[in-house]
Amino acid sequence: MASFNRVILMGNLTHDPELRYTSNGSAVGTFSVAMNRTYVTQGGERKEETTFVRVTVWGRQGENCHQRLSKGSGVLVEGRLRQRTWETPEGEKRSTIEVVAQYVHFLPRTGSSNIPEEVEIEAPPRQLKGASYEENFFTSLNEGDNDVSF
Repeated sequence: MASFNRVILMGNLTHDPELRYTSNGSAVGTFSVAMNRTYVTQGGERKEETTFVRVTVWGRQGENCHQRLSKGSGVLVEGRLRQRTWETPEGEKRSTIEVVAQYVHFLPRTGSSNIPEEVEIEAPPRQLKGASYEENFFTSLNEGDNDVSF
């Protein structure tokens, strides 16, 4: 059976983006996004919960995020989920799930009338001649994996 791994998040940065470079010179940006959810309990009490998600951004877009975003900036992130596992120096196994961004849309600051900007990591997926929409879609998802363990 085919699988599908796609996520869209909208929220605010919890800290300034960090930028590093791999040994081969590829830029890797990271930041965390906080998303709020407000709901009312059965007892009528209003509650708010916040979810924090780590985002990894590759290439020129990672550099753009580092230059243009800061703590509190609004973003809409489109990408895929990735699970990373590692072992601590004490021998404990750790695991996290993060979003590997394909697109990061910069949202206007509160009170701003600017139109959101979109910065794209890679060129649009190439179209396979004579292939169906589904074949092109799943081929584009498998291309360009830049996973690097840290």
